[in-house]
Amino acid sequence: MSQTDIEIVVEDPTAPEDDSPSVVSSGTIEIVVCLLLLALAITLGYDNWRTGASWDATGPEPGYFPFYLSVILGGGSLYGLIAALVSYRAARETFVTRAQGRRVMAVFVPTLLFCLVTQVLGLYVASFLLISGFMRLVGRIALWKSLLTAFVFTAIMFVTFDIAFDVIMPKGPLEAALGR
Repeated sequence: MSQTDIEIVVEDPTAPEDDSPSVVSSGTIEIVVCLLLLALAITLGYDNWRTGASWDATGPEPGYFPFYLSVILGGGSLYGLIAALVSYRAARETFVTRAQGRRVMAVFVPTLLFCLVTQVLGLYVASFLLISGFMRLVGRIALWKSLLTAFVFTAIMFVTFDIAFDVIMPKGPLEAALGR
């Protein structure tokens, strides 16, 4: 056996189980995405038609090019929708299992909360909470390491953006209390 035939296998202890039930099939996701894109194309097409999608004496009106891009998007969406409906019964491939969905939600929900908390507490406090929370809950890292890393990163981000480059970032009550 040569050296090139050796395979290294690394087991991930946090990998989802193989026997996890399917949440949704690929065909269903294809249909939903095509319908969403079609709705977007119709909305954009209507709005660009309303603002002007033809030529006037000086050239194209403001909605001319976006309107035809929305027509192309709508055509592609219809094609994809028809193709997905035709092959729907044949392809029952799993898109995501329950365990995989749980792992995705473990990242998506905190990130969504980060966006909402940024509006109330500001970018720096929200970043501190997100980083320390991810490290502690998802990464299972010691609490003191999580808090220290989040604090150092947030402090570096504050010094870099707020002090050194004077970039306007969303701020909350903590920055207001500190006079920033």
